[in-house]
Amino acid sequence: MTAQAAAGTPAVEFIPLGGIGEFGMNMHLLVCGETAVLIDAGVMFPEPELFGVDLVLPDLSLLEAWRGKIKALILTHGHEDHIGGVPHVWPLFDGPVYGTEFTLALVKPKLEEHGIDIDDRLVPVKARETVQIGPLRVEFLRVPHSIPDCVALAIHTPQGVIIHTGDFKIDQTPLDGETFDYHRFAELGSQGVLALFSDSTNADRPGFTGSERDVIDGFEEIFSSATGKIIVTTFSTSMYRIQLLVDLAEQFERKIALLGRSMQQNTAIAIELGHLKIPAGLQIRDSDVRDYPAQDVLCVCTGSQGQPNAALPRMAIDDHRHIKIGPDDVVAFSARVIPGSEKAIARVMNHVARRGAAIVADGSRHIHVSGHGSAEELKLVLSLVRPKVFVPIHGEYRQLARHARMAPLVSPRSHVLVIEDGDVVRFENGEGRVVDKLPTGRVLIDGTRTGEIADEVLRDRRHLAGDGLVVAVVAINGRTGAIEQPPEIIARGLAVDPRHDAMLKEAPEWLIRAVEGALPEERTDPGLLKERIRIEMQRMFRKRAGRRPLVLPVVLEV
Repeated sequence: MTAQAAAGTPAVEFIPLGGIGEFGMNMHLLVCGETAVLIDAGVMFPEPELFGVDLVLPDLSLLEAWRGKIKALILTHGHEDHIGGVPHVWPLFDGPVYGTEFTLALVKPKLEEHGIDIDDRLVPVKARETVQIGPLRVEFLRVPHSIPDCVALAIHTPQGVIIHTGDFKIDQTPLDGETFDYHRFAELGSQGVLALFSDSTNADRPGFTGSERDVIDGFEEIFSSATGKIIVTTFSTSMYRIQLLVDLAEQFERKIALLGRSMQQNTAIAIELGHLKIPAGLQIRDSDVRDYPAQDVLCVCTGSQGQPNAALPRMAIDDHRHIKIGPDDVVAFSARVIPGSEKAIARVMNHVARRGAAIVADGSRHIHVSGHGSAEELKLVLSLVRPKVFVPIHGEYRQLARHARMAPLVSPRSHVLVIEDGDVVRFENGEGRVVDKLPTGRVLIDGTRTGEIADEVLRDRRHLAGDGLVVAVVAINGRTGAIEQPPEIIARGLAVDPRHDAMLKEAPEWLIRAVEGALPEERTDPGLLKERIRIEMQRMFRKRAGRRPLVLPVVLEV
């Protein structure tokens, strides 16, 4: 159905829970009558001010309204911002999870870590295959990206065809030979496409992104000149980059060691599925690196974003069990900087510099290319599809707005909608419009198993980081409420300040006066006395030093 849906045909609604106006948390809901499908279930890595937070998820409570109607989860590819939330949405529906073989292979260990019984719900698909989900027929189309086995979706609905690109770029010379499916995109465009939802990540970058092969020259320079170990840090899912490094290691007669848990796990999956080929005898264990001359070794490791427990940051502070960075070594950062990671990366680089090694980043040599299409590639997709309605997705608002401005230049008849998380886009009678705004939010996860962090917990953590902690210990007579011994004050995280030292010396006397000034009922009620102590201590610090430390009163009845 291409032109206009028949009367009485159910409308189709698109509702983003995350991934619109931000990088990460990609999770979209498509609803048609009594059938709903989720497209991707991603996470976001926390910003520095989210203390103790490991992952950020969209607020899944919005999905309760569709409980029982969600028939499937469809995954476009295997990056964390598209699959990291699968264990968390798994209990919300009973249907299958569709994805390509490599994508599902990356999902499986995540589910196992959460103790989830997979029970044959992971259903592999290939490009050009279709699956039927209620009234929706979903077609999978090959698109290149920075990870193997990526697909776009052509969703045939009663209202018309909706194309969701997922993440993509147009690589004319991909390492695996899997090119962008121009023919099918153009064919769908000629037949009529109701709506195009397209990746906007690099909408503000002019020209073309370039091929993964473009980094070969930059790495060849490193391999030709390095006299010690070559250590390259990149994302553990960047199999094309890792394959190039494997090929260069063989060419320059270096052994390769893969370092970091996720690097070893993901490359093992890629080798098993044929997406990574390492010649026999080329790979060595990290414990074997010391047995080879430094000039004969290449290490490929995790830690490109400065994660403290990853392989490179540990090597940088000389804390790795098997590998030490030497003055003749070269350390190359071959990954984009995720916003918020700049300081952590800079710290790692400083530690590497202290080891005497040379540092190479993309600014000094061309050793990284993006996995997302730039402006000219986005225009090409628009010209192939020529949708009635165009909706930019995947990016911060400035990228969405830039992508939106391209559309009239390429496809003048397209109606452009710039939306945000929670907007309900309804497609009906050949048109699309925003009809509602649903509340969306974030769920903060402290460890993958310990659960959600409430707002008040995060507020306390920020409070502790900013103003410190004061513990006030008061021993009272449980019967009379009289103070039995001098109060004890324990302070942590307070700034070095003579005013603080003076206050901490005076605080016991201040507490004694506060307790003695309380009513008899307060002194014999530990709950009321704790609150009085907390208020008085906060008042003292605020009045004397302009600080608001977190005060924890401890009342001991003796």
